[in-house]
Amino acid sequence: MPLRDHFRPPIWARASWEGFHGGWPMAMVQQLSKVLPDDFRAEPRVHLGAYFEIDVCAYEYDEYDAPAAMSAGGSGGAAIATWAPPEPTLAVDSDLTEQYEYEVLVYDQSRGRQLVAAVEIVSPANKDHLENRRAFVAKCAALLQQRVCVSIVDLVTTRQFNLYTDLLNLIGRSDPAFTSPPPVYAVTCRGRRVGGKPRFETWAYPLMVGQTLPTLPIWIMQDLAVSLDLEASYEETCRALRLR
Repeated sequence: MPLRDHFRPPIWARASWEGFHGGWPMAMVQQLSKVLPDDFRAEPRVHLGAYFEIDVCAYEYDEYDAPAAMSAGGSGGAAIATWAPPEPTLAVDSDLTEQYEYEVLVYDQSRGRQLVAAVEIVSPANKDHLENRRAFVAKCAALLQQRVCVSIVDLVTTRQFNLYTDLLNLIGRSDPAFTSPPPVYAVTCRGRRVGGKPRFETWAYPLMVGQTLPTLPIWIMQDLAVSLDLEASYEETCRALRLR
């Protein structure tokens, strides 16, 4: 079955892209579990931004009387010295904390659950603002520096940016096959050493609505890769959501 456009009618009117993106990582895990060696585990990860997940919480109680609590004569408590910081030197709106993350992580159990591969499914929030695009690219670059194989799957048709070419620009490189960067694509990137010298390798595929998806190599060791059948996992997710 061909790739659908999950961001425009008629598909958009039948099922949200969030529902599809939320289900696809588990379908990818099921595909990878068929081909990964016994010592490796694939797990889905979905993070829906600050509106849905809060790591550090601060609470304000209406009953709390701040002036009384901070006074020297309040209920026998000691006086608390307060400090008013100066105005910030920079205050700007930023959406960095609101990014959605849909990914599959592969761990090597024999090396203490070392992360060896990550499949990042791009969301519209990853492409809508410059700071979000930079944050996504920086995350991928940091993983690659740690010798983690990174795959990027981008089906977002409503944003024309290409995060793979942004990643290449970060290291001063370009892909001859992406001279006119397509808005939807799939790519696997990895860094390794050859003859003592660092090498950056990619397997990049432009995508098009109406065509089938490719199979990506997922490198779990320097000389060992497994296949991620994007088409099979994609169709399994579409069947579950009744997107025919």
